[in-house]
Amino acid sequence: MADTIFALSSAAGRAGVAVVRVSGPRAGEALKTLSAKALPKPRMAVTRQLSANGAPIDDALALWFQGPSSFTGEDVVEFHVHGGRAILAALFAALEGMGLRPAEAGEFTRRAVENGKFDLTRAEALADLIDAETEGQRRQALEQYEGRLAALYEDWSARLLKAVAWGEAAIDFADEEVPEDCGAEARAIAAGILKEIQAHLADHHRGELVREGLYLTVLGQPNAGKSSLVNALAKRDVAIVSEQAGTTRDVVEARLDLGGYPVTVADTAGLREAAEGIEAEGIRRALARAEAADLTLLVLDGAAAEPYAGLPEDLISGASLTVWNKADLAGHPKGLAISAKTGAGLPELLAELTALVRDRLQSATDAPPLLTRSRHRHALERAAEALTRAIAAPEAELMSEDLRLAQRELGRITGKVDIEDVLGVIFAEFCIGK
Repeated sequence: MADTIFALSSAAGRAGVAVVRVSGPRAGEALKTLSAKALPKPRMAVTRQLSANGAPIDDALALWFQGPSSFTGEDVVEFHVHGGRAILAALFAALEGMGLRPAEAGEFTRRAVENGKFDLTRAEALADLIDAETEGQRRQALEQYEGRLAALYEDWSARLLKAVAWGEAAIDFADEEVPEDCGAEARAIAAGILKEIQAHLADHHRGELVREGLYLTVLGQPNAGKSSLVNALAKRDVAIVSEQAGTTRDVVEARLDLGGYPVTVADTAGLREAAEGIEAEGIRRALARAEAADLTLLVLDGAAAEPYAGLPEDLISGASLTVWNKADLAGHPKGLAISAKTGAGLPELLAELTALVRDRLQSATDAPPLLTRSRHRHALERAAEALTRAIAAPEAELMSEDLRLAQRELGRITGKVDIEDVLGVIFAEFCIGK
């Protein structure tokens, strides 16, 4: 029999209301014991005075979910209590005193997966929904939580099962009256699925970038106004601003929401040729960050006599966007002009940056769901390799084996096979109480 577990499912800290969830075979017993009353009707909120050993704990709202009609598939109770630390401590002590144990990170969702309430892709999407900071992240996570990604993979798996059946027929009934083109039919199915998987993989990592965020590196000469611009974009003092050239020595980051998508903007050391010591190391890091960035913003000093001095040619030509700063001080060549000091031109710059981000990450509303995790990508890559071998296999036995391997890799994504191999890794990322 599984343990009965409990945890705070709402945010930690002082709050008006805190939700404590209990799941397992003794969940109903916990509610009856603490309230000294019979269980209420399932899914009906009731008020209960909770007490332990004759000492009152709190007046609470309680809900009873009888398994399997619950989040975890087990009996579940939720206590909605006042969110004071002393109240929670007393409730936790009472539950532990009954022999229940605190839940581990992600244990409620893990039990839901193990009890068939939903698959691994939906479990991962639940974690992404909880962590979503932007509208784009929320939309993507919700789409996956609603099962669109699982439906795509399960469709491929079902079609592969048919291909495996055709391949097995060619082997097991070679001397019987079966269609001569069994092997050809299996290969045709495999080729169609392979084409779809390859198109799914060729997504420029958009789903993963929506989930994790784009990296935007700000580059330019010393005193071009990079740090002032980053502070203006972040709307807070992230980087130190000084009239002394070379103040920024290391990469300084800030998190932005551009058009509903997460972007990490990085302020870097000013680029010049005559740098030494720590400043030279800062420039090396700036160039390395630019090379690894998804987008680069080149900031030029509109008041400088030589605004391009010391800047590598490939950096100038390869910048995603170039902006001329210090528009309040002097004229400059034609281009996007701003003043990080006064705020002039910043709305136009934000519009340009948002357009770049949306062009990189936004998908059509009717587009297939995107890959969101490297775990999915690696499994699909292995499935594609197996399908490629199956299509080219000279013998029916070899073809069938590779078709089964491809189907197995698809099953690993949703948790249909080898679930124990990946559960620990996935749910280690969850918070306690979920």
